[in-house]
Amino acid sequence: MNQFYIITNSEKDKNLETTRCIYEYLTSHGCSCTVREYQKLERRESGAGKAQTGYTDADWIPQGTECILVLGGDGTLIQAARDTVERRIPLLGINLGNLGYLAAIEKSGIPDAMDRLMADAYILEPRMMLKGAVCREQEGAVHNLALNDIVVNRAGALRVIDYEIYVNGEFLNRYSADGIIVSTPTGSTGYSLSAGGPIVSPMASMIVVTPICPHTLTARSIVLSGEDRVAIRLGSGRRMDREEAFATFDGEVSVPIATGDYVEIQKSEKTADIVKISKISFLEVLRNKMRGN
Repeated sequence: MNQFYIITNSEKDKNLETTRCIYEYLTSHGCSCTVREYQKLERRESGAGKAQTGYTDADWIPQGTECILVLGGDGTLIQAARDTVERRIPLLGINLGNLGYLAAIEKSGIPDAMDRLMADAYILEPRMMLKGAVCREQEGAVHNLALNDIVVNRAGALRVIDYEIYVNGEFLNRYSADGIIVSTPTGSTGYSLSAGGPIVSPMASMIVVTPICPHTLTARSIVLSGEDRVAIRLGSGRRMDREEAFATFDGEVSVPIATGDYVEIQKSEKTADIVKISKISFLEVLRNKMRGN
């Protein structure tokens, strides 16, 4: 590799000090490198005709770019992956945050990581993504992607809502809960884990359904095949009131829904290609992160 694009979360890299060091290191070795500071973009129209937000306009990335270096934390990398998925450019995360599963390169390992990239000494890990369609009675469907998870959770007052779960068109269960998390293996170490969900190997093809604070003693996460289709229908309130909630993609794009609306979720044909430099296994990374917490 010798053509790079850097996306930097300036809140994590004050004065762009680390960004500047990487830029100078790569250009001094004859590489082409473009820097783009991670900033909120103006609202723009998606292909479905609905407004959405992002941080990286894929049109800014020069043709021929071989790798996107993302400086920040896992959240920065997840958003960059969503924004650039159509370009199919591998991403390498450099961790400047507190906890990094995806952004695996620490500051101390940057020079070695850059050397390995330039020497083509790396492997690519294609990470499964989810595609969701929010189907509302009053409007057309809204489509979006998620690398970590798609969450349907309540809005407004602190009360549980009934959620009906269907798998491949067959009714599975009804949960009275704060919400439902549908995550990828990559997202299994995120919100789903905090809600009591299992940790899944990131290279697996599975879908994890986890209720958030379910009003029952027996509710557990359900692990489904990556080929399954999940639908979540928002039920009515305890007094048959109209309930309101949100369908949120990777904690970033939120779409309001109400009783009778539903969200269809399945594996996307698109993947996020993550560059792996280190020979450290996922289990060792997991062990180290768990020890630190």
